[in-house]
Amino acid sequence: MRTEFITTGSQKLNYQLPPMRLWQKAKKYGIWNPADLDFTQDAQDWKQLSDLEKDVVLRLTTLFQAGEEAVTLDLLPLIMVIAKEGRIEEEMFLTSFLWEEAKHVEGFNRFFTQVCPDAGDLSRYYTPSYLTIFGQELPNVMDNLLHDPSPVAQARASVTYNMIVEGVLAETGYHAYYAVLKNYAIFPGMLDFVGKLKQDESRHIAYGIYLLSRLTAQYGPPVWDAIETRMNELIEPAIAFIMESLGCYEQLPFGLEIDMFLDYAMDQFQKRMERIERARTQTMEEVCSIALADV
Repeated sequence: MRTEFITTGSQKLNYQLPPMRLWQKAKKYGIWNPADLDFTQDAQDWKQLSDLEKDVVLRLTTLFQAGEEAVTLDLLPLIMVIAKEGRIEEEMFLTSFLWEEAKHVEGFNRFFTQVCPDAGDLSRYYTPSYLTIFGQELPNVMDNLLHDPSPVAQARASVTYNMIVEGVLAETGYHAYYAVLKNYAIFPGMLDFVGKLKQDESRHIAYGIYLLSRLTAQYGPPVWDAIETRMNELIEPAIAFIMESLGCYEQLPFGLEIDMFLDYAMDQFQKRMERIERARTQTMEEVCSIALADV
């Protein structure tokens, strides 16, 4: 039975918490409609691509589309845990988080239906490592929160969702994808979409870093050990996924090289690990201060 409410008590909402700063940014920068994306020129550009170029575009876009669907479906347990802990500021931001993931699903689906509607069943592009991460590890660790909402379980879930899926795989893919579209002046509708998507994802990753830093500062070695273990468990299939997805081509088009994906992914991985590790010796005030500077 709930007998007290934060917003009518002496505490009120804390606008100085990093999630509330992210909430303000989500309201300012996240208000866009996938239905407004204009893929007219993209459809014309598609017709000019070679078969190899079409295959690479389909492969990358398929993996983005399925990944966005997965993270949309799997986020709810984390929102429920945060809500049950009474962290209303974090829950408020997470409502925008889920809304944005849903918009990403719609945006990619509109690209497929308007630009390449005859692409057929795209599940042919799933690789073993991709299915390991998105079909097994992500839903399992997120669903586990329904039974085990402990700080360690939250840390394992956030590492999987925010650090590996979003912070290594998605961010790496979108970085290269955006560069190709811009450098080759193709798919202006998709370029516009990915630009918006990258802004959204930056907020999602910032929240994940804050959450993991908060958990580390609050609960100490057990949480840090869980973070380090989970990162090490998933970095191998994450790298294998990149190799499986792009290593099947003798020559990649658009100036793409596997090393550009691998180097960027490992750089992001290392930076995030170092950032979270600092929370081991920080107070909650310091964690919030640094997080606020980041967002």
